[in-house]
Amino acid sequence: EDAGEIRSGGGGGGGGRRSLVPPPLRVPCKDPPNSEPPGKALTGAGRVPLEPNALPAPPPPVRTFSLEDFEVGRPLGKGKFGNVYLARERRSGFLVALKVLFKSQVEQEGVEHQLRREIEIQAHLRHPNVLRLYNYFHDRRRVFLILEFAPRGELYKELQRCRRLDATRTATLMEELADALLYCHGRKVIHRDIKPENLLLGLKGELKIADFGWSVHAPSLRRRTLCGTLDYLPPEMVEGGGHDEKVDLWCLGVLCYELLAGHPPFESPSAADTYRRITQVSGGHLGTPGHTWAHLGTDIPRKLSKKQPKTDPNLTQNHPVRFTPTAGSPR
Repeated sequence: EDAGEIRSGGGGGGGGRRSLVPPPLRVPCKDPPNSEPPGKALTGAGRVPLEPNALPAPPPPVRTFSLEDFEVGRPLGKGKFGNVYLARERRSGFLVALKVLFKSQVEQEGVEHQLRREIEIQAHLRHPNVLRLYNYFHDRRRVFLILEFAPRGELYKELQRCRRLDATRTATLMEELADALLYCHGRKVIHRDIKPENLLLGLKGELKIADFGWSVHAPSLRRRTLCGTLDYLPPEMVEGGGHDEKVDLWCLGVLCYELLAGHPPFESPSAADTYRRITQVSGGHLGTPGHTWAHLGTDIPRKLSKKQPKTDPNLTQNHPVRFTPTAGSPR
C-alpha cells in the first residue's frame, strides 16, 4: 500500500503506472426487465424446460454506457478531480448522480490505484445506508461514475444550516451509520474517511455513506496508511501505528460529538495542536472545556473514541439510538 497523506494533500507522479481504468465489472445498472429468478427453469410458450444435464442459461448481458445515454443537468458538487452532476438516463428516465473525473488530474496526483479500488469496492456494496455505485464508463479524457442520487445533499451542509442537530436526529443518523459500518466491516471493508462531507442524505433524510476513495478491502483488517481528514484522525494513525476497522468507530464517536456540539472535538488553530489533542485524548473530557459528555447528554462518543481499544466497542449494545438527552443537552 502506498504511503498516504491527509485529504487534500498531494500525490506522486504517474510515470510507468498501469492503465487508469480497471477491468470491466459485471455490475448491471439495473435488473433486466424480463429476467427469470436464478436457477429457475425456463417455461412458457415457445420455451423448452432445461434438462438436468443441460448447460445453465448464460448470465444477462451487461449494458455498456456512454455519455450519450444521459441528459446531464445541474451540478451537484465539485471535487478535487472533477464534478458531480444530476443526470437522467434517457431510456428509463432514471435519475442518477454522474461523477466526472479527469484522467489527467488523477494521474498527476498518482491516485489511479485509489480510483480503481473505489470502483471495485463500492460497486459490490448493497445496503440502504451506503450510496450505490451502479456502473461506470470512460472516454479518452474522463472517467464517469454512475451513482445513486441523494436529493438532500451533504450532511455537512445540513449541519452548517442548523449549526447543530438535536439528540433525536443525531441518534437516528448514528443508528443508520452504525448499521452501515457493521455491514461494511462484515465484508472486510474499512471506509477510513467518515466525516460530514462524505455522508449524504436521501429523499427522506436517511443517511448514505459516500466517497470510498480512501476505503480498503482488508481481509486481515490491519493497515498502516495515514489517510483521512485531520479532525477525524484516530491516535493510532497520528502516532504512525497500524490500524483496523476500529478507525471507523472512532470517527463515529467524533461525528456524534460534532453533530451535537456543532464543531469537532479536537478543533484547534493549528494542525500541530490538533495532533497533540488527539494523542492526549482522555475518556471523560473530550473537546473544549465547556463541552463534557454530560453536557452533550450522552457518553456514546466517549465509548467509541478510545485510544487503541483492546476490545471492540459493540455497536449493537452501545447503540447511539439508546441514549437519553439530559437537561443540559444542546438543541
